[in-house]
Amino acid sequence: MTTVFRNVQRAALVVSVAAAMLVPALPALAQTNDQFVALPSYRVGPYGANGQSFYGGFVDYLNYVNLKEGGVNGVKLGWEECETEYNNAKGVECYERLKAKSSASKGTAYHTMSTGISYALVDKTAADKVPLVMMGYGRTDAVDGSVFPYAFPLVTTYQMQVSAIVKFLASKNGGSLAGKKIVYLYHDSAYGKEPIVALEAEAKLGKFNLVEIPVAHPGNEQGAQWLKIRQENPDYVIFWGWGVMNQTALKAAQKVGYSRDKMIGSWWAGSEEDTVPAGEAAKGYMSATWNVAGKNVPLIADIEKVVYGAGKGNMQDRNKVGSVLYNRGVSAAVVTVEAIRGAQAKFGKGKVMSGDEMRWAFENLNLTSARLQQVGATGLLPEIKTSCDNHEGSGKVKIQQWDGAKWVVVSDWIEGNKSLIHPLFKATAAQYAKEKGITPACMKS
Repeated sequence: MTTVFRNVQRAALVVSVAAAMLVPALPALAQTNDQFVALPSYRVGPYGANGQSFYGGFVDYLNYVNLKEGGVNGVKLGWEECETEYNNAKGVECYERLKAKSSASKGTAYHTMSTGISYALVDKTAADKVPLVMMGYGRTDAVDGSVFPYAFPLVTTYQMQVSAIVKFLASKNGGSLAGKKIVYLYHDSAYGKEPIVALEAEAKLGKFNLVEIPVAHPGNEQGAQWLKIRQENPDYVIFWGWGVMNQTALKAAQKVGYSRDKMIGSWWAGSEEDTVPAGEAAKGYMSATWNVAGKNVPLIADIEKVVYGAGKGNMQDRNKVGSVLYNRGVSAAVVTVEAIRGAQAKFGKGKVMSGDEMRWAFENLNLTSARLQQVGATGLLPEIKTSCDNHEGSGKVKIQQWDGAKWVVVSDWIEGNKSLIHPLFKATAAQYAKEKGITPACMKS
């Protein structure tokens, strides 16, 4: 019996050590005088590799601000992660758990990196008076702050992104796509469906033929879809993929002989996690982006020096520092910290900001080129200026292309057709307000 017991102890110890090695380095639970930032993240499952890079960059920047500046005006940043596995129900569970960690901040601002989870939290975060920040994803109609005061689809929405992609493709064809055929190959989820109304409006306006082809989650089975694409023989494929779906699509395109330089993806289908595993099949493929890759951004280089130099880096694979999704996570953290600074400037420096105070800050962001340069984030993201009428704040993207080894930016900033797109989400926001009994109104400062 003693031998059996010892064997059980050893087995339990091995399991515990192995589990500990899989858990990302986290600080101790935030103290009461810390600005607690909730992180409903995902690092496992079919999209885990993407989450590891994004949230790794996010955490590294929070650590960087603590190490470099001692926090924000003396207020240290604390955080805690909760694994959602990109699952809506688990995302809601994580939100309920994390908001209770700090009665002062209620989590500061929630970055779920999931359109589905964001949809599930829109009403909850509004009721709890804490910002839901959807940088490059989520509900497009939340741009209307008079209806969605606590939801912020910052930088660029899916609808404006797809409009910018259409504008880019038109520029490659003398300014018009009339008579062309475009396939929209998309993740069959809220994420993939969000841009459809805008793309259909663009097709009607631009007089091109649109063929919509969904792919079931997680997207590792696309044989039938690519057979149809080969039959349709489109001029271009606009691709709204995520996770394993992306590398699968690139390999499938190569298999059926469809040129990858005629494929252009969303920014969630344009990372090294998508192209490197696809090998030669990825060369020439393009995607939208709002942030650059690489360590030539001064802030990224300094994070590596300060955080990893102190042995406090969050990435287990340090080679991913400077990747598209890592830098995107840093950009999301930069916006969050700048909002904390803005809130403190109005409501009291050196104090922990509440969710409601953070709402004001996100609605009054003014990230200028000069400020981005001060932070060291020039080129990392576009200028952002928000208001009650515009919770998006930018509406611009760049196009990048995979050269077989790295992403290369091949366009300047492109803004979607705002006069076409904004009325679309204004209409759905008005419908949402009617269904929920909301009287649209801008909140007082």
